[in-house]
Amino acid sequence: MNPVDEMDDLLKRAGARWRADQVHPPEPDLERIVDGKRKSWIPAVVAASVALVVAGALAVLPNNTAGGVAAMNSEPSTAPSLLVKPGDRVQVSGLVIAAPGTTPVFCALEDGFGVGYAPGDEPAPTCAPEFSIALTGVDLDRLSDAKTTRGVRSGRAKLVGIWGDRTIDVQEQSAPEARTPWTFPKLPCPAPDGGWVSKPSNIYSPAVTAFLDAHADQIYGPVIHYPNGHSRNAPVVIMVGVAHGDLDAFRTAFEKVYRGNLCVAPVLLSRTDNERIQSALVELTSDKSLGILAVAGSGPTGGRIGVPLIAYTEQVRSAFAPIGLDDIEVEPIVKPVA
Repeated sequence: MNPVDEMDDLLKRAGARWRADQVHPPEPDLERIVDGKRKSWIPAVVAASVALVVAGALAVLPNNTAGGVAAMNSEPSTAPSLLVKPGDRVQVSGLVIAAPGTTPVFCALEDGFGVGYAPGDEPAPTCAPEFSIALTGVDLDRLSDAKTTRGVRSGRAKLVGIWGDRTIDVQEQSAPEARTPWTFPKLPCPAPDGGWVSKPSNIYSPAVTAFLDAHADQIYGPVIHYPNGHSRNAPVVIMVGVAHGDLDAFRTAFEKVYRGNLCVAPVLLSRTDNERIQSALVELTSDKSLGILAVAGSGPTGGRIGVPLIAYTEQVRSAFAPIGLDDIEVEPIVKPVA
């Protein structure tokens, strides 16, 4: 297997592991959706937000700003506080791998080592150089969930230390942080008088699909919501976000073809905005020095494009600036310590 094939295999496995970790909305009542007739289920949230997985995990921060995309080269207020440079005190939490005769590394991409193998047949854990952070001062005897596989030591920890050139000089070590589960965002529209009621929807009809496709530069979605839970008779509400133009005018035009519960809400990015920004970010993944782990979509909120990466450095910031910093939500593995 050549290096290109090895990387392709790594990214495919990483993407599969990421998808397995996600919380998916349950299927709607197939007998109620689409004018009460049975129809094959195609998740609307998938159409609204296709994650272009390079590796790693999806993370999205909601942003319901109305009136279109924010100005290029402006930056969300949280991003500058995530910038790191050599000499800064930083923290990470996750997988540590130590092969004999090599420097231990923190692996920014956890790839589910050993999954699918019989006990005793697991391969030794490895971490590709572009996902590795060299560690000095880590105590391998204090790792959580520590084990040795084919001579390679691995385990998890939270590490605090001094950031270098893709290195950390560990000063503090403790148990890894608990992972925060992702939750589906709340419906951004209030319930109508009397509350949401169960009713059929024609969201997958050709007329509705054609209408939304024709407004791809204006809208985001559709996204399915279950405001009253997921029981069989619970109402299903379709959310369509408007990134550009007047919400009321769009709703009036859309309701000429759409029937069913509807939420029209302001969002930051349209479908076309997503495609443009994602394409530009995916091109940057060829530069391994940037440490980009994934390029995601706007998620169910129509917010900023999520970009998990190893560290948010000035090099990364400069690469992202022409695309539009205010449209990107950076999610670094390496975080500065205040």
